[in-house]
Formats: sequence, C-alpha cells, structure tokens
Amino acid sequence: MKPKTLIASSILAASAVVGSTALAESAFTGNIGVTSNYIWRGLSQTDNQAAIQGGLDYENSGFYVGTWLSNVTWTTPEGYEADVYAGYGFDLGPTSWDVGYIAYMYPLSTPDGEDFSEVYVNFGWEWLSAGIAYNVDSDAGGDDSHKYYYVAGEWEVGKGLALGALIGSYDFDGGSEGDYDHGQLYLSKDDFTFALDKTNAEESIWTALGFDAVDELRATVSWSKSFDL
Repeated sequence: MKPKTLIASSILAASAVVGSTALAESAFTGNIGVTSNYIWRGLSQTDNQAAIQGGLDYENSGFYVGTWLSNVTWTTPEGYEADVYAGYGFDLGPTSWDVGYIAYMYPLSTPDGEDFSEVYVNFGWEWLSAGIAYNVDSDAGGDDSHKYYYVAGEWEVGKGLALGALIGSYDFDGGSEGDYDHGQLYLSKDDFTFALDKTNAEESIWTALGFDAVDELRATVSWSKSFDL
C-alpha cells in the first residue's frame, strides 16, 4: 500500500519501498519500484523473492485517490496485489494527519478470496510518526476486527541520508494466536532504501497460511521513483 500523502515511515509500514521525497508539481503522479523482497508489516508477500511495483495517484487540496500493484506469492494461486485507496491529508498546527480507506485485492486468488479493506489514521510530528489501521471487511469471513498499530521515527544522519526505525503490532480478532509484533531499521538516500526486518510471529501458524521464515532477520534493498504525469 502506498498512498501518495503518507510520510516515508508510514509507507515503510506497508512495504520496504520508499518513494521519491521530491514534491510533485502535478496533481497526477505515477510511481514505479523494485525490491529484493516485498515485506508488508513484517511478513514477506513474495516468499522472500523480488517484486516489481507501481501505481498512479491523483491529489487535489489534500484529497487523494490512487491505486498500487505488486506481484505476490502467498495467494492461491500465486498472482498479484491491487490496492485502491482514497483519503485526505492535512496539517493541524505543527502536526500532519492522514485519514483514509484502502481496499487490498487479489484478483487471481481462489473464489473464497483473500480481499480485505481497512480505514486508517496516520499522524506525523517532526521526526515522529504513528498510525492505526482497522479492518472493516474481509472476503475470508470471520471476525473483521483486525487492528494494526505502528510508531516510527526518522532522522537525517548525513547529506540526504536518513536513518529510520519502526515498531508495529498486528492484533487479529482481538487476541488470536496469530498476533505478532515486528520491527524495522532502514537507511534511505534519494530513491534507494536498505532495510532490516524482524518479527516474533509464530512460524507454525504462518507457514500454514503460505508465509515462510517469518521470524528470521531479513535484509532488503529497494528502489522507487515518483514522477509527474
């Protein structure tokens, strides 16, 4: 997931790819990227393999809509992820806020489907950011009250070089054995990012769902570029 107005650490909560930090001059923008491992909320979506990703966005006066695509391997059969989102970003004093809705869709998955959607709120202040996402619908059925929380920080440590850290927590069904926490450290410069990810997810539970090596330390190298249309 890569809504245009989210700050970099919020984007990292979804993927190891960070877009260009340059301000867009056009209401319509595009982005394209490649990563050695598509990691979303601490879990690899591509069985620790590479992914090609990209999307389109439109923004006007803080309101935005967009879509974003990536290949994935955990679905049955393997296919791709297509996200569609809309929201509003605004400043309130020294803080920035972003509220919106996002639908995660997997068009090639089985009839039962793995599609789901969330509403989210993200907050930023100087070097600090935080956010929450709440699951409002799931094609897989069951309890939809999944929640994800994160807090992150980013600091400039050199000319154009940023150091960031993120801690996130996934709460399934209000207390499932699948709940887990994860952490990320990253260095980014221009359009390149190097990241380290680690979770405490239960291997046996997540392996059955198609995710392998969920509790191992993983290093990722990514490149992403945003451009006006």
